[in-house]
Amino acid sequence: MSSNLDYATLAAVPAGGLPRTVVGALLNYRQALEQLGEAAGQPPYKAPPKAPVLYIKPANTYAGQDEDIVLPGDVPEVEIGACLGIVFGRKATRVSEQAALDYVAGYRIVADLCVPHTSFYRPPMKQKCRDGFCPMAARTVPRSEVPNPDDLAIEVRIDGQAAQQAHTRDLIRPVARLIADVTRFMSLDSGDILLVGVPAGAPRARAGQRYEIDIARLGSLANRLVTA
Repeated sequence: MSSNLDYATLAAVPAGGLPRTVVGALLNYRQALEQLGEAAGQPPYKAPPKAPVLYIKPANTYAGQDEDIVLPGDVPEVEIGACLGIVFGRKATRVSEQAALDYVAGYRIVADLCVPHTSFYRPPMKQKCRDGFCPMAARTVPRSEVPNPDDLAIEVRIDGQAAQQAHTRDLIRPVARLIADVTRFMSLDSGDILLVGVPAGAPRARAGQRYEIDIARLGSLANRLVTA
């Protein structure tokens, strides 16, 4: 690697509080895996996943609190994935489950927007990586203000009406274990965000509607969907 492009430069946190990397975990809620039913045992995998199933939300997907999210012309509606985002305070590589939370700076509400699809195992890049499909709350809530990230109620509202209620106690891999499992094979640096997963039954919304995500102790995130 060129001396003008070292790892420290690549790993630097971007300006404006944006993360260098956002990594998400699929099928990390018990109900989401249960919904697969017999499909979890079908080829090519023939069994439920034994390791985290991950995907990336690249920088083109980033959006902020109260920004309008433009839906492409071929996307009539999107799933509103209400995610707890783990924000790292320092580089985490092969950390133990017992020490995992020591690497966490805080938590942030993230909306993992996704085009509805039926494939669960292959990374759904086309569905999850459209422009603006990763809105993030303005504030990262310090870890000290969230005593137990595995005990947080989640609610999604569409146009003010309750559309989903979930809870992080239903995570298959709780926060510390997920961090340990993921950092076993990849490093997460300061400012990076790891999404714990999307609860089962993510509600759908279309252009002209506004969604709100509330997570206990973290506040809320809201955006309006608009046409291209």
